[in-house]
Amino acid sequence: MNYKEHKSEPFWWGMFSQGGVIAALLIPIHIFLGGIAVHLGLIDAELMSHERLTGLLQNPLVKLYLCVLLIFTLYHAAHRIRFTLAEIGLHSLAKVLPFLCYGGALVGTAVVLYILWVLF
Repeated sequence: MNYKEHKSEPFWWGMFSQGGVIAALLIPIHIFLGGIAVHLGLIDAELMSHERLTGLLQNPLVKLYLCVLLIFTLYHAAHRIRFTLAEIGLHSLAKVLPFLCYGGALVGTAVVLYILWVLF
């Protein structure tokens, strides 16, 4: 496949790789802690209570951690979706597809920042 090289392409591939690494390392930990360990009795359910988790969201480091986790994962997904759609033959959308995918990631970034920094 011959993709038209663009000046911003290395940036998007960098975001893709960072998001993939972050997602591969951190999302399984969240799934284990929130979905498996509590139900197996490995972690006290009181530690995962709504009040405690809401209190954790007051800490700026927790907000920063969640921003990194969610935002880089959004860009990883946007890049993967863009090239998957190009591979399955949506060449007629080749000009619009990057704007849709990365625009969606930008909107998701704004939503994450709004929720974490304004609402909490």
